[in-house]
Amino acid sequence: MKRNTIFYEALESAGMKAQYDGHVKKLLSFREVISQVLTRTLTEYEGCTPQEAVQWIEPEAFPQYGKRKKHLENEASFVAGKSEVSDSPGEGTTIYDLRFQVQIPGPDGKRAAVFVNLEAQKKFQMKYRIVTRGIFYAAKMLAEQYGRYFSHSNYQKLRKVYSIWICMNVPNYVGNAMVEYKISKNDRIGSVPEEEKSYDKLSVILICLNTKKGPGEEGSLHHFLNVLLSPSMDTDEKAKILSRVYGIRMKVKIRRELEGMWNLGEAIEKEALKKGRKEGRKEGSRMGDAKRLVRSVEKAMEAFHVDLRTACEGIGSSVEEYTQAAALVKIEK
Repeated sequence: MKRNTIFYEALESAGMKAQYDGHVKKLLSFREVISQVLTRTLTEYEGCTPQEAVQWIEPEAFPQYGKRKKHLENEASFVAGKSEVSDSPGEGTTIYDLRFQVQIPGPDGKRAAVFVNLEAQKKFQMKYRIVTRGIFYAAKMLAEQYGRYFSHSNYQKLRKVYSIWICMNVPNYVGNAMVEYKISKNDRIGSVPEEEKSYDKLSVILICLNTKKGPGEEGSLHHFLNVLLSPSMDTDEKAKILSRVYGIRMKVKIRRELEGMWNLGEAIEKEALKKGRKEGRKEGSRMGDAKRLVRSVEKAMEAFHVDLRTACEGIGSSVEEYTQAAALVKIEK
């Protein structure tokens, strides 16, 4: 049995608010989205497919990839990275939209690790230049490695950092564009032999989106992001394009032991929806949704003798959502 993936649900939830802070961060946190960005921005990933890159994003948190490509039993592992706050004494507070670690496959089979910061920027023209902010973020990510990944004078262990900025609604004179700012070597007098990997440690990439100039060529990074973050395109239309062109799955096969629970959840939801129409008119759709969720989870727990988390997963919800709904229902009582 198949049901919508959590990515499709996030896409549907975002709707016309795909560019709003909370929604855009959620959409960008999916591995299948991140891999589309990395394979088109990181020079180390040139020649790699997004499907290959998926397994290199925080691989320690996603060990089952490649074994169950057809049956994604642990959808939670498809979300990578997290929003982080860096608060160092005397350096101020820096809030990163998403930070995560990726591996870079080498010719000898070994993999080096790099750090990636992925940011979404709805406004392009600010009182500061976005590239300057990106350099600051990347520099801070370099400095924070001391004491965590190397110490004393072991600077050779410093890992490369990327700060990638997805800039929406850029002016027409920029249009759909992408630019990279990085450290490079410039021999001024004579020549100093040095391996590129010794100084190529910081890169800031700006991906500029402007739908007025068109969505971009199908299959390109700009087309992918313009579709994903469109504030006007219908969810189903987005899903069709992202699935057909970019191979992002919108349906997932659920585990057998949860299939019965899912069927029960659907039946309960349909019945609750019928009753909820009348209830909703009296007490508001929010309260109606909360009651339906609480009833669905509790009936699933009772019928299948499972714990709260399993019951929530079975009907496509989460423990956090159930807890909030239960608190709302309790207040009303």
